[in-house]
Amino acid sequence: MRRPLAAALLAAAGLLAAASLMPPPAHAQAQAAAAVDPEVDKRIRKVLAERLPNLPRIDEIRATPIAGLYELRIGSDLVYGDASGQYLVQGQIIETANRRNLTEERINKLTAIDFASLPLKDAIVWKTGTGKRRIAVFSDPNCGYCKRFEAELSKAKDLTVYTFLMPILSEDSAAKSKAIWCAKDSTASWRGWMLDGMNPAKAAADCANPIERNLELGRKLKVNGTPAIVFEDGSRVPGMVPAAELERRLAEVAKGG
Repeated sequence: MRRPLAAALLAAAGLLAAASLMPPPAHAQAQAAAAVDPEVDKRIRKVLAERLPNLPRIDEIRATPIAGLYELRIGSDLVYGDASGQYLVQGQIIETANRRNLTEERINKLTAIDFASLPLKDAIVWKTGTGKRRIAVFSDPNCGYCKRFEAELSKAKDLTVYTFLMPILSEDSAAKSKAIWCAKDSTASWRGWMLDGMNPAKAAADCANPIERNLELGRKLKVNGTPAIVFEDGSRVPGMVPAAELERRLAEVAKGG
């Protein structure tokens, strides 16, 4: 769940509850940005700074397709407000004609990951068939949904999987991650544990490993849970998806959206 901004708004405005936004499940075209009158931009920032002094800094203000409603971007989070700064709205904008979720599309663009920049040397690699399609997965060895997703991945055709071990659940997760990485065959150790419950050998867990780098990478990319899936076009999906849904998304990526 995307909770940091909601928590900040609660503290700033003294509200009892607020909606949160989920990262988008697929890539799509972002809504077109319209120019914002500099005076409107200035007024919104001034009023909100005076009334909600604990509100995080607004990075960008954009017009939305709805007259009089403006998008306020804070990092990769979005809220909406009117030109007077009197109202803030948390939620999603849906274009009903085409059933487009404009909020998801915009967040998708803001949170896109440059696949080419990922340090793939720090990932466990395996493939099916030709391996011509690629995904990266952030995974914890003690994550039940990660194990379910690993089984679904076995059904995919012509796929290369880069798994970044990101132990966030427990100390045992970190110990298992190091043991898996340091095994003679890290891929076999990983797959053996995730699919068949074969414990990795602890004796090998003292080698140089990328676990801390992976944790830092996850923090940098705002990966807040496992599994987290990254596609070659930069789009991401939080959580486990079944093989059919994975195939659909891979096909979309191959078509370029």
